[in-house]
Amino acid sequence: MTSFAESLLRLRNAFACGKSHSVEFRISQLQSLIRLLEENEATLLNVLDQDLHKSKFEAMIAEIGFVKNEAISAMNNIKSWVTVEFVEKTFVTKLDQCFIRKEPFGVALIIAAWSHPVQLLLTPLVGAIAAGNCVVLKPSEVSVNTAALLSKLIPQYLDKDCFAVYSGGPVETRKLLQYKFDYIFYTGNSAVGKVIMKAAAEHLTPVTLELGGKNPCYIDQSFNLESTAQRLVWGCFFNTGQCCISPDYVLCSKEVQEQLVPAIKQCLKKFYGEEPKESADYGRIINDHHFNRLQKLLNSGQVAIGGETDKQDRYIAPTVLVDVMESDAVMQQEVFGPILPIINVNSMEEAIAFINRHQKPLALYVYATNTKVVNEILEKTSSGGFCSNENMVQLTLNTLPFGGIGKSSTWCSDPYNRVGKAQTPAAACAPHSLIHTLSQIH
Repeated sequence: MTSFAESLLRLRNAFACGKSHSVEFRISQLQSLIRLLEENEATLLNVLDQDLHKSKFEAMIAEIGFVKNEAISAMNNIKSWVTVEFVEKTFVTKLDQCFIRKEPFGVALIIAAWSHPVQLLLTPLVGAIAAGNCVVLKPSEVSVNTAALLSKLIPQYLDKDCFAVYSGGPVETRKLLQYKFDYIFYTGNSAVGKVIMKAAAEHLTPVTLELGGKNPCYIDQSFNLESTAQRLVWGCFFNTGQCCISPDYVLCSKEVQEQLVPAIKQCLKKFYGEEPKESADYGRIINDHHFNRLQKLLNSGQVAIGGETDKQDRYIAPTVLVDVMESDAVMQQEVFGPILPIINVNSMEEAIAFINRHQKPLALYVYATNTKVVNEILEKTSSGGFCSNENMVQLTLNTLPFGGIGKSSTWCSDPYNRVGKAQTPAAACAPHSLIHTLSQIH
């Protein structure tokens, strides 16, 4: 770790000298990041295919294009984000200058997840650059090919005095966390999140933990069958279900289920053909560990659609489970795979009660043409994000803050932020600007 200690010292010196602070420098680094994506697009698509069998279309919209849009948005808004904000004064401070000035934290650590290995490493980086931080990047070792490529490319495009990449697995990450950082941004699971929060507490380091959870999807009697089936299939099996905001399970009546299952089956044929395994648009499970975990979950309830597996290819067919009980294994953990359990409820009130007796989700989805149903569920539940008659699209709008509540996402930062709410777009996805309130007497 001696070499890393030297790299960290180099980043600290660069930050102390103010190298990363100027708006011009921030914009130049964001431009370099866009060049990295554009000049290496084909290679990035190739490694994403190797790691996740990710289709070109999916990789472009959810990985490469996503990061580029964030970078462009940041460049367009940096000047307004850094502008000093003058505040309302009292009689006592009438002759004073009272303002809020936004400053970067310092040297931030970004630890990314494997499910979207480009997006989840580089999107937080966009916000960190926009806020004027220096950054240590830790790509996920699980998406091995993407991690190796990004570890090679980032030093070629970004300023080496301000940005560094550190590779390795859990052992190396624990060693990394022994060092003091000024901010830590982690995307992944709650077990690792606890390790990171404990390490951060040793240095009183502010942390963003972007975790996950089980995202409910309530389908009311008033739902539109065709659009619900299409949007549900897209959300559940996008990236082979390996997405933190995918619908995790469905709550609906038996009558709705009888209409929905055949519609999903028909929609799957439309999306992936008769044999999803042969479709260029259907991915694979990231590794054997997750394949084995998901295969065990197939024993919950009854398989209504799919269920086929191929361990050698790490293939699990798009699967729908019915007759699922709340106590079944598939309901005890985030699925994070192409398996959709359906639990029957007799009413909206029963669905609300079911949602509220579990951990608050990262996202909650409702399908209903009856606006009273949508509004009542919105009012009587709590979640990081909420969509009616849609799913996952909340992530695409960078003017919305992104985050969860409690175990689905823990935010520890300056007191002006409220559980991932009311943040600037840069802050919503990255180590954000520390806010100091300064008062100057005339």
